[in-house]
Amino acid sequence: MIATQQPRLNSLQDRHASLDRQLAQEGQRPAPDAATLAKLKVAKLRLKEEIERLRTSR
Repeated sequence: MIATQQPRLNSLQDRHASLDRQLAQEGQRPAPDAATLAKLKVAKLRLKEEIERLRTSR
């Protein structure tokens, strides 16, 4: 990984962790909103994919 990509990677990891917390909070509600959960999961997956692309790029 190129050193200049590290700040971007850190930012993506922070956003990924934030989405993880949001998913946990929504899931603990008495009546979780399925649409919100789906939206958060898709966003989290996209971030994960971008993180992996940055980690494997040279």
